[in-house]
Amino acid sequence: MKTKITGLLGRLGIFVMTALGFTLSAPINADPVADFYKDKQLTLIIGYGVGGGYDQYARVLARHMGKHIPGNPILVPQNMPGAGSRKAASYLYNAAPKDGTVIATVGQNTPMDQVLRDKGIEFDVRKFNWIGNMVTVNNTVTAWHTSGADSLQDVIDRELVVGASGASSPSVLYPQVMNNLLNTKFRIIAGYPGGGAINLAMERGEVGGRGSNSWASWKSTKQQWLSEKKINILVQVGAQKDPDLPNVPLLLDLAKNDEDREVLKIISSGVLMGRPFVAPPGVPADRIAALRRAFDATMKDPEFFADAEKSKMRINPSSGEEVQKTAESVVNTRANVIAKTKQAIEKKDIIKTLKKKKKKK
Repeated sequence: MKTKITGLLGRLGIFVMTALGFTLSAPINADPVADFYKDKQLTLIIGYGVGGGYDQYARVLARHMGKHIPGNPILVPQNMPGAGSRKAASYLYNAAPKDGTVIATVGQNTPMDQVLRDKGIEFDVRKFNWIGNMVTVNNTVTAWHTSGADSLQDVIDRELVVGASGASSPSVLYPQVMNNLLNTKFRIIAGYPGGGAINLAMERGEVGGRGSNSWASWKSTKQQWLSEKKINILVQVGAQKDPDLPNVPLLLDLAKNDEDREVLKIISSGVLMGRPFVAPPGVPADRIAALRRAFDATMKDPEFFADAEKSKMRINPSSGEEVQKTAESVVNTRANVIAKTKQAIEKKDIIKTLKKKKKKK
């Protein structure tokens, strides 16, 4: 009997020691997300050229977000301009790795691109994983100080040439819709790679204004222009007036009837998207959750705020869940409102595509 008990205790001891060995060898608080991102680079695609508002916001985010992601990857910005950020959105949706190593910032009107079913749409914003938005702030339509356009009425009286990026970007849609609904005389030159190029074109006298730019971007990138009154803000686009611009008309308030107001409301919807950041569809849910929480933490990071303050950037963020909801609601707009909006942007004769200069051999 004693021999049996001894044998039993021996086997029990071996079991306990084996279990303890497994416990001691297993990592404490293992984090698969941290393990994945450790020693990795995370590419941040910027859907516009260097020097504009999207570029500036993305680069500041890239300097700080990595330390809030488990595993602390390095974020590397990479510009991919084209078609009002549609090129970047299509790349993210169709070609980028679906593992959480690539995210992007795309145009705030990306959901509306899909609503209008423009040619070249190769993505579904409802399947994207929206990470967050750095700032919700009104957009503006602007004239250069020497253009002769001090107010929107001046553009009703005579033509104003404005620079724009992609054919479905806000810089095209805003002046185009105003031409059709408000009888303005904007002439649109599309095809600029980004806001920096349009600003340079205004300085050179190639165009007399800019079809769209956020008020936050003007304040952060061209504070001197504002101080020297180099630009005139003709109209602001958003749900309500910005406190900084009490005397600038709100696009929604210019609607002549209820139908026009519905159109202007959907045209203004992109403002709620702000400066959005997005990951491809198919990224594992735990990595999306980690990226969203890292974005939220960055928006509260004192070092990030100090960096943004140096560039006079306005920060008014919304979470990835909020941006996701907004994007889906825009795409799910009622069919009759979509039809009215399409009618309001039908005229194409006012748009000229920027001719690219041929390189000398």
